[in-house]
Amino acid sequence: MQRKLLVTGGAGFIGSHVVRRLVARYPSYQILNLDALTYAGNLENLRDVEASPNYQFVHADITDEAAMDRVFADHVADAVIHLAAESHVDRSILDPLSFIRTNVLGTAVLLNAARKHWAGRSDVLFYHVSTDEVYGSLGDIGFFTEDTPYDPRSPYSASKASSDHLVKAYHHTFGLPVVISNCSNNYGSHQFPEKLIPLMIHNIVQRKPLPVYGEGLNVRDWLWVEDHAAAIDIVFHKGRLGETYNIGGFNEWKNIDLVHLLCRIMDRKLQREAGDSASLITYVKDRAGHDRRYAIDASKIQCELGWSPSLQFEEGLERTVEWYLAHPEWVEHITSGSYADYYQRQYIHR
Repeated sequence: MQRKLLVTGGAGFIGSHVVRRLVARYPSYQILNLDALTYAGNLENLRDVEASPNYQFVHADITDEAAMDRVFADHVADAVIHLAAESHVDRSILDPLSFIRTNVLGTAVLLNAARKHWAGRSDVLFYHVSTDEVYGSLGDIGFFTEDTPYDPRSPYSASKASSDHLVKAYHHTFGLPVVISNCSNNYGSHQFPEKLIPLMIHNIVQRKPLPVYGEGLNVRDWLWVEDHAAAIDIVFHKGRLGETYNIGGFNEWKNIDLVHLLCRIMDRKLQREAGDSASLITYVKDRAGHDRRYAIDASKIQCELGWSPSLQFEEGLERTVEWYLAHPEWVEHITSGSYADYYQRQYIHR
């Protein structure tokens, strides 16, 4: 079946993996990658597919109403996979309005364009990709389910919660065919080194301090980005309209334990003495409003759609380290602009 899919944020970390998968697996689909190319959007992430006959890049900002109207009119997409978002918690604390503009207003602009150009059609889909952070913070036990009440704690998570509610409202009010997924922390290749794992890898290579918030006891559920892309593929094709699917790795780690594991892998890969990298760990003041624990119950997508993670975390982390060590030029290029020093000054764990 021929389809034309508009993937927003397709030059970013998760988006590039989704685009790459769709281009390779569905040669009869036309994949339109729409991205504003802000600091974390990088077309180098898609060099391997840019010449594919079923791939096209569209440079535009989702907050631009006229531009989105033109995109829908010119390209006649029959589905949207919406990944474009500001996603960096610490920056949302420093500049909340930029997150509201992109994540809330941008989503509303897309929804309006879809509603206008898809009027009367039932063979379309607006797929909104969101985060587990909309659910707030867990204690030592329990998991987020699709029925967990929203309780966002940061400007970032509040902006994503707002966009989730808008998508649901357009479904219920206007009958727009939608589906939503909420994922846990992603890791893997092509992630901008402001997030915990690529930041630590980069700093270990450079023998720079490894900043850990508080005592490092915050817990996150980690999901390999290629497993997430596979889940998005399945939800897009098989998910029930109007439903939400939580996507998690069944893989909880305390930040400090993850950093120690990463240090051991890096010492081995770099042929350094055991404990060399761990000596760089530096405890820093905790982030404002830092959520204690995230953990997803992904049994719904597992039972209904047959998805489950393919990798154990240790194997995924090994592959991630190997990719960054094999692509120092990618890291150097992406961190060499005006943003180069920012991620070193901030302590980003999401």
